Amino acid sequence: MRLSTHKLLPMTALAFLAFTGVAMAKVTPLHAKLKPAAGVTSKGTGTMTGRYNSKTHMLYWHVTYSHLSSKVTAAHFHGPAKPGANGPVLVPISGPHASPINGKAKITSAEAKTILGGMSYVNVHTVKVPAGEIRGQVMEGK
Repeated sequence: MRLSTHKLLPMTALAFLAFTGVAMAKVTPLHAKLKPAAGVTSKGTGTMTGRYNSKTHMLYWHVTYSHLSSKVTAAHFHGPAKPGANGPVLVPISGPHASPINGKAKITSAEAKTILGGMSYVNVHTVKVPAGEIRGQVMEGK
């Protein structure tokens, strides 16, 4: 049986990529359920969905929220921090901060490791609760 050249081309291209070390991007979906931070009385809720591209080092996010006590003043990814613990700002979420907040940022390998390792949270800060009214731990998956 004779194989035609055009049927071998896709396999040849894959073999070339494998042997040359060209890395294929891994896109990791991310999510967080945002609820009032510990000790905060609020009817606020929200979600963060996003993704991280390992080749471009880009982090993308879509944050929605509702029923907050006052105007949003800032939002960030914080970490490293275990669930319920506080951590420093890891990746700022630029404004405007009206829901939904869509954005992206190029992040470092260390920041990606923190986020993909479940050691970060999204925090939404408001006028009445400047330390953060709602927050949610970032996890892999949809």
